[in-house]
Amino acid sequence: MKKSCFSIFFLVLFSCTKNTNIIMPHSAMQSGNANNIQSTLQFAGRVWDVTNATVGKIGPGPNYFAANNVWVDTSGNLHLMIKRNPANRKWYCAQLSTQQSLGYGTYQFWVEGAIDKLDKNVVLGLFNYSGHDGYDEMDIEMARWGNANNANLNYTVYPDWDDRNSGFTPQSFSQNMLLNGTYSTHRFRRTASFVRYQSLNGFTNANTNAFAAFTVNKPPFSVSKYNMPVYMNLWLFTGKAPSDGKDVEVIIHAFNYMP
Repeated sequence: MKKSCFSIFFLVLFSCTKNTNIIMPHSAMQSGNANNIQSTLQFAGRVWDVTNATVGKIGPGPNYFAANNVWVDTSGNLHLMIKRNPANRKWYCAQLSTQQSLGYGTYQFWVEGAIDKLDKNVVLGLFNYSGHDGYDEMDIEMARWGNANNANLNYTVYPDWDDRNSGFTPQSFSQNMLLNGTYSTHRFRRTASFVRYQSLNGFTNANTNAFAAFTVNKPPFSVSKYNMPVYMNLWLFTGKAPSDGKDVEVIIHAFNYMP
């Protein structure tokens, strides 16, 4: 379902630990280019390109991606799936991105699914990305990166492309996520001076029921100034099948952007 514009003020800050030991590959790395776009769809008032790569694997992963693993239902909700094709025994992932590039502002996603219980090889990415690998990206990723003992909620800010020779490194935060139910809200606000993340239980435009928050300030760190497409993807880390052998589905009820 579509939501109207909202006002968000990040009032809830948590005492949290930055994870600087391991920064996993970001969700957009080597994402499908225009040659891998088979179709478009309308969701949340925007046109999205849907990735299709069924002949050869592409990043992230690398994986196969099927356009029919992404669709909008009659209620206006967006579905992302990872599915195994029983005929060829291959797994196919899901990815889409906005045709429009967006800049400073708040990006909010309403997500339905037991994303705190995703298989260790499954990654859900909600992010924006300019096309420069390792730069110009703000990630929200639900992933354990192949290790069931890893934290499953990850925020990462990659430096501005124009700062690539200045020694800046990605700034990341991870914590274990345990949801109250299957509805959750995830958002980040990007400005010229900071990127601020929040994750909350339920579908909300407010700051109540938050369980995670993280802020990267500029200075001392680098924050991209570029307008970029928004990506959503559901994929397999290093292309490995889900360890439980099960298909995966996540539903996005709303995406909102407020400059």
